[in-house]
Amino acid sequence: MKLLYTKSYDTPLGKMVAFANQDALLMLDFEDSKYFEKHFEEISSQYGVIKKTGNKVLSLLDKELKQYFKGKLKGFTVPVEFSGTDFQKKVWQELQNIHFGEYRSYQSQADTMKRPKSVRAVANANSRNKLCLVIPCHRVIGKNLSLTGYAGGIERKAALLKLEGIELEF
Repeated sequence: MKLLYTKSYDTPLGKMVAFANQDALLMLDFEDSKYFEKHFEEISSQYGVIKKTGNKVLSLLDKELKQYFKGKLKGFTVPVEFSGTDFQKKVWQELQNIHFGEYRSYQSQADTMKRPKSVRAVANANSRNKLCLVIPCHRVIGKNLSLTGYAGGIERKAALLKLEGIELEF
C-alpha cells in the first residue's frame, strides 16, 4: 500500500493544500482552485492511506513556501513527481525554465517547445498543472500582456507576479 501525505498551508493568498509521497511533491494547489477536486481525485486514486502527518518533502515545502511569500526564494528545490500525459509533462518541464521575475506568453512557450500551432494545447496543459507555484504556470500570460488562464484566479496570478516584481493589469 502506497502512503499519501498531506498538509495545509495558510498563505497570504489563501489556503493551499499539498500532497506528497515519501519522495516527492505530487500536488500543491489553492483549495478553492478550479481544478483542485479533480487533481485530488487523480492523485488519491493511485494511493491507499492518506496520512496527515508530515514527511521530509512537506517539511521542505513548508520552509520554501514561507521564503517564497517573503520574496526571498527565487526557485523551489522540493522534489516533484509529475502525473499526466507525456505532452503535459513536457509543457510542465518547460515551465521550469521560466525563472522568478520572468514571464512568457503562451505562444512563446509553444514556440520554445517547437509546437507553434499548439498554443491552446499548451495553455490547457498549463491549466492542469498540479504543482502550483513550484511549477510556475502563473508566469505565462497572453501575448498582449493580458493575465488570462489561471485556475487559481486572475487576482492571484497578478499578486504572484507582483510578488516576483512584475506588475501587469488585468
